[in-house]
Amino acid sequence: MPGRIRARRGIGGLFTALAAHLLRMDATTQITQTFLTQRELSELLRMPERTLEDWRLMQTGPPYIKLGRLVRYDVQDVLTWVREHRHG
Repeated sequence: MPGRIRARRGIGGLFTALAAHLLRMDATTQITQTFLTQRELSELLRMPERTLEDWRLMQTGPPYIKLGRLVRYDVQDVLTWVREHRHG
């Protein structure tokens, strides 16, 4: 379909879809929370998934949400955590 943006799988596709959504928004549109899987966050931060698992065990990594057995990361919480751990 012309004029339609397709989302690709993976973290790149997530941001493509998010960017497309933001471009179509007006001032009255509300933004819903976006949650990342462990794999998506590891791709975003460019680190092994095992590191995220270790951080959860040591309670030192970004905040996460546990939904049954599923672990999800709120994008806004992750961005805040990254800003707080910035050096220089």
